[in-house]
Amino acid sequence: MVLTYKSVMSERKKGLIVREPFASWIVEGKKIWEIRKSRTNIRGEVLIISNGRAIGKAELVDVIGPFSPEELAQHEDKHRASPEFLREYSKGKPLYAWVFQNGEKFEKPKAVKMARGVQVWANVTIEE
Repeated sequence: MVLTYKSVMSERKKGLIVREPFASWIVEGKKIWEIRKSRTNIRGEVLIISNGRAIGKAELVDVIGPFSPEELAQHEDKHRASPEFLREYSKGKPLYAWVFQNGEKFEKPKAVKMARGVQVWANVTIEE
């Protein structure tokens, strides 16, 4: 079977929904820990989705934690979130660092098809 650009780009992929500016920092390699309230078993290349578009991709290689906001504050260079943000976001719950590497920003954001109402993970297809 010969894969064409269209067949490769129309494959379903995992997309992680991330707010700005954090999404851009992940695909630019400036943010290697994405802080979440839960673990994930997903690993490998994922699309980074912001404002309904795939802005790039990165490889999810590990999940570490749990951490308290105070423990995470010692690693601000990895996640780029302020101690105040971490405290408010955690609401007293433990936090986890989703570890990314090999971020790659797309030249132009790509439109994606995904189900309505998704909040963290989406199965997406890049639109041509």
